[in-house]
Order: sequence, then C-alpha cells, then structure tokens
Amino acid sequence: MTGRTSLTIVLAAGEGTRMRSSMPKVLHPVAGRSLLAHVLAAVPRGAGDSLAVVIGPNHQTVADEAKRLRPDAMTFVQQHRLGTAHAVLAAREAIAHGADDLLVVFGDTPLITAATFARLREPLAKGAALAVLGFRAADPTGYGRLLVAGEQLVAIREQADASPDEAKITLCNAGVMAFDGRAALSLLDSIGNANSKAEYYLTDAVGIVRQLGLQASVIETSEDEVRGINTKAQLAEAEAVMQARLRQVALQAGVTMIAPDTVFLAADTTFGNDVTIEPFVVIGPGVTIADGAVIHSFSHLTEATIGKQALIGPFARLRPGTVIGEGAKIGNFVETKSAVLDAGAKVNHLTYIGDTHVGAGANVGAGTITCNYDGFRKHRTEIGAGAFVGSNSSLVAPVRIGAGAYVGSGSVITRDVPDDALAVERGEQTTRPGWAKRFREMRSKAKAKSAPKTG
Repeated sequence: MTGRTSLTIVLAAGEGTRMRSSMPKVLHPVAGRSLLAHVLAAVPRGAGDSLAVVIGPNHQTVADEAKRLRPDAMTFVQQHRLGTAHAVLAAREAIAHGADDLLVVFGDTPLITAATFARLREPLAKGAALAVLGFRAADPTGYGRLLVAGEQLVAIREQADASPDEAKITLCNAGVMAFDGRAALSLLDSIGNANSKAEYYLTDAVGIVRQLGLQASVIETSEDEVRGINTKAQLAEAEAVMQARLRQVALQAGVTMIAPDTVFLAADTTFGNDVTIEPFVVIGPGVTIADGAVIHSFSHLTEATIGKQALIGPFARLRPGTVIGEGAKIGNFVETKSAVLDAGAKVNHLTYIGDTHVGAGANVGAGTITCNYDGFRKHRTEIGAGAFVGSNSSLVAPVRIGAGAYVGSGSVITRDVPDDALAVERGEQTTRPGWAKRFREMRSKAKAKSAPKTG
C-alpha cells in the first residue's frame, strides 16, 4: 500500500455473551482453532505493524492465547463495558503512536479473511478518513444500516432509529473499521455518550467524520465472512461454513473425498498429492498427510504425521505424537499415542500402541497392547525392525523387542528380547480328557435336584 506502511490493529476480545460457558467466548474453537486465533491469523502482520488486544477483566486466559499466537501483542484491559468505542480507547497507548492506519477488529468473527482486511485499508490510501466493512444481510433485523450516497458512507442508522425506508436497506454494518491512523485518536475522543445507555459507540465515528468534511467509505463482503459468535448455535453455524471452506480448498488441491460433507478438517490440516479421505473421518489439529496416503472411514486423527502411501483405518484413532512412516499400515480398531511406526510397519487390528517405536517392516498382531503406564509414569516400548509380535500379547514397558525377534501369541513380555530371538511367556497347557462331559452331567443333576416340584 503505497505511502502507508505502518498499521496499528486494535482487536476487541472482551466478553459479550458468555455462551453459557465458563470459557471466554473468543477461546471457543472452530475447526480446531480458537475464534481469536482465526482472527489473528487473518490480520496483517508486517514489519511496521503493531497489535493491541483489548480484554475484559479477569480474562488472563485470553491474554495468554493472544501472546501464544502473537508474542508481540500488547494487551489492555477494559475494566467497564461502556460501548465499542470505549473498548477501542482502552488501547489508547497503542493508538497514540500514530501509525498510518488503524484497524479495529473483533475476536469473535473467525471467518473473516486477510484479503478483506487488505481491501478495507484501500480507501484510506485514496484519502478517506474512515472505511467501514458492510454486508448484505438476508435478514437485516437488528443490524445497523449503512446509509450511502454515491460512493460515500453518510451514516450508520441503528434499527431502533431507522425510518421505514431505512429499515428496508439490507446493507448492514459488520462492525469492523479502518481509520486514518493520524486522525484516529482525535476522532475516537470526539465520540460522546449522549444515548439511552450512556455508552460510547464506534458507529458515531461516521457522523463525526462527515461533520469534519472528511470522507467515509464502505467496503462490502459476504454475510458469512462477518458472522459474529454470541451463542452455541452461531458457533455451530460458523463451524459449518468453515468446514465447507476447508473441504473446498482440499478438493481444489487434489484431495479425493468420496463424501466431503462427512469429513471434518482442522484449519491447519495439510495434504500431499493424491491423498484419499473416505467418508466419516475426523481430522483434528496438527495433522499432516503425505502423498498417496489413504484414510479409511470412521478414523479420528489428532496431532499426527502420516507418511507417503500409508494406510489408516477404518475405525482407527491416532492420538497426539503419532508418526506413521511411508507405506506403514494402521488397521481397524487400532489406537496409537506418542507412537512412531517406521516404513512398512503394520499394526492391523484391535491393538493399542502407546509411547512406542515400531521398526521398519515389523508386524504387530491383533489384540497386542503396550503397557506403557505404571500408575505414575509413562514408559517406552521399542520394537525392532522386522520383528513379529504374536496376537494377544502384552508388552510391559520399559521393554525392547529386538530386530527380527518373534514374540509368541498370548505372551506377557516383561524383559528385553534379543535380536532374532523367540520369546514365549505363558503357562503350560493342561488337558483333561472327558472333563467337560463329566462337568456338564454333574451340573445338570444338581440343577434337577434344586428345581421346585409342581402339581
């Protein structure tokens, strides 16, 4: 943006509706990422930009989330809720630096995009003192209407003050604004509280700009993009919009999804080429899926890395810390946690692999579990390359199964197994011919004697 290099962003993240939850509103997730994180991912982040986050009192968790995402963020507390302009002025110190532009955004609009923020600043480069983001509402009831004359914004009229003709207007205020940063503090300080609630409304800035003979403009975007979240129902609606976006991006990138509407993705999911996702798959945060991998139906993945040509599921659960190597296979009803499977390893069914490293080409049989927790600490299991673990085995960590070793089915392994060795640990089988027949006869006679007599 020629001649306008510095930017101050004021993000209002204070509480409005509590959403019937002990969690602050802006920390509720959409596509595995907090509402606040979505907005912070979209706002500009250049060398000349500064970020001020305004929070409500006793909302240190919001400040912590902002700092986690943007260590450079300044945080300010709005002690009393006296309107949107009052919230912005809580960050007076940041605004007073006099950046070229001031961008006012809100932490509960997770669907807004970086491109929209960039467009909102464009009128400032052309001489406007203020630009307001608007949208065409399917039902404008309750929204402030944007009154426009030619290309200029004349006023923002609240629903209660709108004339019958103004109430028919569908161009509505989204709340997001961009100010000429050099005049912003003066404009904000000019906003009064002469209204029924004695609050300071950001929308009054439009009238002040017009009274000063300055220009105010409108930039339009879609209604979906500026959905604010105040209820759990609205949170679910935003999730649906975000999932539709993420699926479309994945499809355009070449991911095969047989039934896209049944697949749920996270905002940070990444895909390689020729990936296939079958129906009813849930992918949580922190998942990377490499070229040619297939995720079969009813699988759930979180914080996992899937290698090339790997096969996952169906009905697999991959928990945080799982790394699946090239061509490896996780089958049905397998759960992994902090597990690394090297290339070609197979864990096909009914198995738990936790805090474990499985070597290349190893095979872990059905019903095997790694016993990784002793009630106090987690311990690791090492399964060497090419090892074979028989079905229904328990590997009691810490323990190492050597490369090429065999573990007999039904074994409980508590000591290391050397490379290429066979380990079998189970009681000696005892067979008593005819015992079952005699047992049935004895039980039948006892049952007949104890049966009540009738007649």
